[in-house]
Order: sequence, then C-alpha cells, then structure tokens
Amino acid sequence: MKLSINYSVLTLVAILLFGCQEEVTLPLGEKDAPVPIVEGYWTDQGPYNEVKFGFSQDYYDTTGFVPITDASIEIVSLSTGQSFPFIYVNGTKSYKPVNPNRTGKIGESYALKINWKDQEYIAQGELLAPPILDSLTWKFEEERPFRDAGYYVKVYGKIPFVENNNYRIRVIENDTLKNQREDYLLFDDTFGLRFFEQGLELGYGFKENDRVRLELFRLNQDAFDYLNQLVNLLFNDGGLFSPPPQNPTSNIQVSKGGGEVLGYFAVTPVLVRTLVIQEKYD
Repeated sequence: MKLSINYSVLTLVAILLFGCQEEVTLPLGEKDAPVPIVEGYWTDQGPYNEVKFGFSQDYYDTTGFVPITDASIEIVSLSTGQSFPFIYVNGTKSYKPVNPNRTGKIGESYALKINWKDQEYIAQGELLAPPILDSLTWKFEEERPFRDAGYYVKVYGKIPFVENNNYRIRVIENDTLKNQREDYLLFDDTFGLRFFEQGLELGYGFKENDRVRLELFRLNQDAFDYLNQLVNLLFNDGGLFSPPPQNPTSNIQVSKGGGEVLGYFAVTPVLVRTLVIQEKYD
C-alpha cells in the first residue's frame, strides 16, 4: 500500500499554525484575593514537624512566600485527643511545635487543625510504619548518556508491606536540599518493589568529600497523589499539547467558613541516613 500525501493540505496547515503568531498571556491563577495554602508535616522525628501557612500566588508571580502569622494551629491525636500546639517562628516563616520533643507515634492517626479569622481548615492521616533501610553505598561511574561522571549512591532496603506503598526520597547535598522539579523522587509499588532490595540508584553524580543526607518518607495516598500532581504541574511546559495548568487536589478541607484552601498535609515516618563520599570505603 502506498501512502499518498497532499502537500497542499500540509502547506495550508503550516500556514494556519505558523503564519500568524501573537503572544498571548493566559490569566492563570488570577483571583480577586489570594487563597490560603498549607504545607504541613507531622512525623516521628521532631525536627521535621512543621506547618507552613501562607497565601497562594498567581502562576506568573515571582515574588517570595507570603506567610500568615496570626493563625492558631494544632495537631490532635484522633485516638487520645492529645493536642500538640504550634507557634509561628519568624526565622523559618513557619509554625513549629511548642514542645519539639513531642512527636507522632507509629500506628496512630492525627488531625491538623488551623483556625484563622473566621475560617477553620482540617486534614488528617495515619502515621504508618516505616520500611527497612539497610545501607547506602557509592561508586564512581564514568560519564554516561545523560549523566555526568561522579560518585553515584545506591540505597538498599526492604519494603515488607502489601499496601499503602507510597514513598518520597529527599536528598540533601552539603546542607542544600535538592528541590528542583526533577528532585521529587517519588515511587510506589506499581511496578513492584524488588528494585529497592537490589539497590535504588539516586540520579546524582556527587564529588569526593560531599556530605549526602537521604530522607525517606512513607506517605498516605492522598499526600502522595498531591505531590505526583505537583510534579506533573512543574513539568507542564504550556505547549500546544499540554493540558491547562491546574492546582493539585488538596487533602485539606474547609470545615468552617467559606472559600477554599490549597496545599497538603503529610503524616509520615522519617528514615534518615548520612554519608560522606570517599574514594575508598569498606
């Protein structure tokens, strides 16, 4: 069978697509008033417990984070009713526990409650058991396609769970969190989890004497879904075939008052491992 191409039609399409170009700025995220946005973490490790509460920004806005400083925030245990109050800290522009030594317990469920003006926002999650993180190894690799030469770290562990397998890895290099769009290392059990036992390679080429800290989180499904949607949004190039940008689905609800709220609340265990890259290791 021969394929017949009508070049006059192709030329017409090309003219329609490229013959008349006009720069258009879409009114993305433009609202009459900014929307409250939350990023909250409640864990079994004190330093990670934090709630950032502020205002959303327009899609094209390049200004810095604008915090809300006069809210009343607490975490409540759903089994015991115990309350963990938070207080705003200027240095971090976030809310921290009044008592940093009080943390979440594995197997318990917790609710985040935020009261601000006439509004109340609430979210909840279960502090799941962590997986097993055995060891970290590193090896120098020569330059490969799409990868620079450097020391590449592998993470070895075991995930014994048959459900709720939603994970995030954060990598801190020399006290700097890798936080670009390609640095959201998320994985689940869609394609199995044996690769974790065989060694999960981090996609960074480190240098000798680099200090590397790895943080592993086990997330509830709604928080994991939020981060997945966020990554898709960050990789949206706004091209002809890209979907219109839209906010990820929040797991935080408005329980009092009107309007809406954006962001997410994560209840999660944290596993931390630190290493210093050396040329030789045992």
